[in-house]
Amino acid sequence: MLKKEEDPKFKKIVDAADGLSLGISMVVAVLIGIGIGLGLKSLTGATWTFWIGVAIGIGAAVNNVYIAYSKQKRSLDELAKDPRYRPGREIKADEEDEDEKY
Repeated sequence: MLKKEEDPKFKKIVDAADGLSLGISMVVAVLIGIGIGLGLKSLTGATWTFWIGVAIGIGAAVNNVYIAYSKQKRSLDELAKDPRYRPGREIKADEEDEDEKY
């Protein structure tokens, strides 16, 4: 009998941390942008350069959200291709949940 391939031991924890990291990365991106803005302001003396840094930080935060969205979409698209989750498919008694057998 072939043993089905098991997920890594800490996969659920890593996936949860990945979800939490999105919020943290957004805050860090904006804070780095503010730091860039303050650096530009001190170098040039012009107040408007501070807002360039803030815009860079906000842009980086939006990019982080887009990357996370793309990653989730790819994952869900792969799941949609799985024949077990096709619409109209009936579940037979012997197919209920293979995880309970192990």
